[in-house]
Amino acid sequence: MSPEWKILPFRNANVIVLGLLCCVRMFSEFCPRPGSGSVIETPPEVTSSNGKLDVEFQFRASAQPDGRIRYCYIDANGDESPTLRVRPGDTVILKLKNELPPAHAMSGSSTNLHFHGLDIPPKRHQDDVLHTMIEPSDPVFEYRFKIPVDEPPGLYWYHPHPHGFSEAQVLGGASGALIVEGAEGLPERLLVLRDEDLPAQHTKTDDDGDAVGKDVSVNFVPVRFPLYLPAIMRVEANEKELWRILNASADTYFDLQVIYVENGQRVAQKLQLTAIDGYPVGKRAPKDVTHVLIPAGGRAEFILTTPRAGAFAQLVSRDYDTGRDGARNPGHVIANIVSKAVPLKDPVSGATPAPPADLSDAVSSRIRKLYFSEDRQDLKDPTKPARYFITVEGREPAVFDMHFKEPDITVQQGAVEDWTIENRANEAHVFHIHQLHFQVIARDGRKVDGSILRDTIDLPAWDGKSAAYPSVTLRMDFRNPAIVGTFLYHCHILEHEDAGMMGSIQVVTRTHK
Repeated sequence: MSPEWKILPFRNANVIVLGLLCCVRMFSEFCPRPGSGSVIETPPEVTSSNGKLDVEFQFRASAQPDGRIRYCYIDANGDESPTLRVRPGDTVILKLKNELPPAHAMSGSSTNLHFHGLDIPPKRHQDDVLHTMIEPSDPVFEYRFKIPVDEPPGLYWYHPHPHGFSEAQVLGGASGALIVEGAEGLPERLLVLRDEDLPAQHTKTDDDGDAVGKDVSVNFVPVRFPLYLPAIMRVEANEKELWRILNASADTYFDLQVIYVENGQRVAQKLQLTAIDGYPVGKRAPKDVTHVLIPAGGRAEFILTTPRAGAFAQLVSRDYDTGRDGARNPGHVIANIVSKAVPLKDPVSGATPAPPADLSDAVSSRIRKLYFSEDRQDLKDPTKPARYFITVEGREPAVFDMHFKEPDITVQQGAVEDWTIENRANEAHVFHIHQLHFQVIARDGRKVDGSILRDTIDLPAWDGKSAAYPSVTLRMDFRNPAIVGTFLYHCHILEHEDAGMMGSIQVVTRTHK
């Protein structure tokens, strides 16, 4: 039962008692997680039935002895962060009760939900994070929306998006996968990668004195600095599988490889990409790749054949340098893959992927330029932290203000535009826009042939010397009438988003004279 909150006449005493009650409440194990070196389990699932998915979430927090705070969604069955499985055209009814302690100092007490990647309206009770803030004192809040009938089958996800506190809640593990069905065929393996801050008592540098990033986990099995004890992944030998990888981290890049040891040599396996950010790649991506970079918020789906019985294999993340001002994402093993022989069975044919969407022939009506930048002049002064900006060319950089009077960009519904995004900072950033997918048509000024649609894209750090900044040119599709309204674009490194690297866009209905 929830504790009784008594208001005492003296402010200081009230703060002390409130803090003690919060601690008692939060130290109860609301968000249980497996230990290091555990076997990776498939996340629990909630599947739609008769055209409807109905689920109840309680949003909770749990303080850990090392000072870290976990956040979690618990459903009516007591499962944490279940995968939501739906089909195009289904109605989703999600009831969310915020059970955080009031005025929780570490990450605020407000929360909400963003359904990342879905092309659904930016409206209250659907996918609005500008005006929807759910407080602990509020009644159950109901999200109700329809999965578009033309939503490509693939991997999407849900996570909190309260500006200023998104990073802390996502770092604590508040996230889950959402799968739009329709590409069934092969056995599936869902891997949700998350990150969390290192405990305060741990140094955040490696043996060479370089800053390191976050601890990580796979399906909540932690892989922690400095030992990086891998998780255990059990697979059936010599079986073709569809792996769905969600980077649900707040700030971390994963450059993934699957390594098999063959004749004493470590060999990177070929991964047959089928989808990025939920959208099928078709013939647009290389048929086989040996690694795939997934920025924070991104997703990748690929087919591979599991190793023979008894073979040594690993899922690894390669070292990724986010730049001079960033935190290094060190390479390490995420999981040791243990394969076992199984009785022969009839082969399962792969699903036929949907044809990929294409904006190559769409006519762009406008060109815009935006850029990432930072103000780090007072970084050594803790009272003046770094500020992060995403700015429309020609305007002065400014941190995002939730109480803006006018949107940064206004677009007419029905338009197609080309946006060039530059990174003028000495660390990497990740561009993401709500409500739609875009097509990369150029990188660093060079045309990209056969690009697929996606909703996140990495921009490497500027080296501080080159005359040209790292850039991508994106074809943005505003033709979907469902996205009329006001929504956001931002860096999906949530530390940067919370510190101001976000902008607003309003899509307005075309007027006819």
